[in-house]
Amino acid sequence: MSKHDTIVAADVLVTSPGRNFVTLKITTGEGLVGWGDATLNGRELAVASYLRDHVAPLLVGRDPARIEDTWQYLYRGVYWRRGPVTMTAIGAVDLALWDIKGKTTGQPVYQLLGGAVRDRVLTYTHATGWDVPQLLDSVDTQRERGFLAVRAQMGVPGLDTVYGVTREAAGYEPAGRGTAPAEEVWDTAAYLRHAPGALAAVRDHVGPDLHLLHDSHHRLTPNEAARLGRALEDVDLFWLEDVTPAENQEVLRHVRRHTTTPLAIGEVFNTVWECQSLITEQLIDYVRTCVTHAGGISSLRRIAALADVWQVRLGPHGPSDVSPVALAASLHVGLATPNFAIQEYMGYEPLVHEVFRHDWSYADGYLSTGDSPGLGVDVDEDLAARFPYERAYLPVARRRDGSMTDW
Repeated sequence: MSKHDTIVAADVLVTSPGRNFVTLKITTGEGLVGWGDATLNGRELAVASYLRDHVAPLLVGRDPARIEDTWQYLYRGVYWRRGPVTMTAIGAVDLALWDIKGKTTGQPVYQLLGGAVRDRVLTYTHATGWDVPQLLDSVDTQRERGFLAVRAQMGVPGLDTVYGVTREAAGYEPAGRGTAPAEEVWDTAAYLRHAPGALAAVRDHVGPDLHLLHDSHHRLTPNEAARLGRALEDVDLFWLEDVTPAENQEVLRHVRRHTTTPLAIGEVFNTVWECQSLITEQLIDYVRTCVTHAGGISSLRRIAALADVWQVRLGPHGPSDVSPVALAASLHVGLATPNFAIQEYMGYEPLVHEVFRHDWSYADGYLSTGDSPGLGVDVDEDLAARFPYERAYLPVARRRDGSMTDW
């Protein structure tokens, strides 16, 4: 194998065009460049260091065509496996190598995954409103943009801050710039009193055809989750997301026994093994694993294959902290995966689109990949360099008595 066939450089770019992103650039001796997303919201520099200080030196001299072997090398070859930092770093490498593979062959990545099984990928976006009238206006705005599926999040009477919502009903960005995380006060009882009625009002407003989603964001106990699921059955949700903390997967049996509301979980999962029991026992309907945080395209395909056997579908995480590189990779997987159901698309500020120039596009409720070789994304490095990293944290949450709870 000549130098021209090997990786000659692996560089880490950290940029903040409105929010922080970490990007891996892998260059081959033939001059091909592959891009991977390594953004981990609130812990960006941990992944940047993991890549720069530990992984990049191992990549130089390796064959970029050996994608699976490199994945196994970075996963099995490290005694300290799993976890979001490690798996996000591996995911970035995996995306970059698939990008190179596509450019080497002159094919978009979805063609290398077996070709398209659908013409485009259904997507959902976010609608937010501090009160119900604002929420209905926000839902209407997203429907006017053509969205066929909308996640609805609302404020809670008596609380000043609530996940997914701002009082101004503007775009929501959870990561706050500063030296420490913002602290929010949470009241589960108030949420459970308010959410079913608010979501029922949305359903009454939009009628039966709009796909309606809602995220509880890990806030509930199993019994609270079961109560909420039952209360929302007539609302006919597309899914109810992250009802309980993901670490304790046994509790989903209790929730599942008490409600037929579809359940989605897994945006904080990092490997197929974290999804295994939930899939094989059919305790969830949708797996939310993110292509970057779960170890890349190679890993997400394994999760999809397992889920397909058990009639569980994929609905990958796609917030503003998943860069356009990762969104492109998720769409290529979605286009080629039979049990891919829907892709979250929170959207980006205009400047992000300028830094990450991409072939994928949105129209009429769907996302399309385009047919450029590889992932179809290029990074304007000069523009990216004008926006240095700014420290940012996701919030934390406390109950009314001051004790910590899950954000």
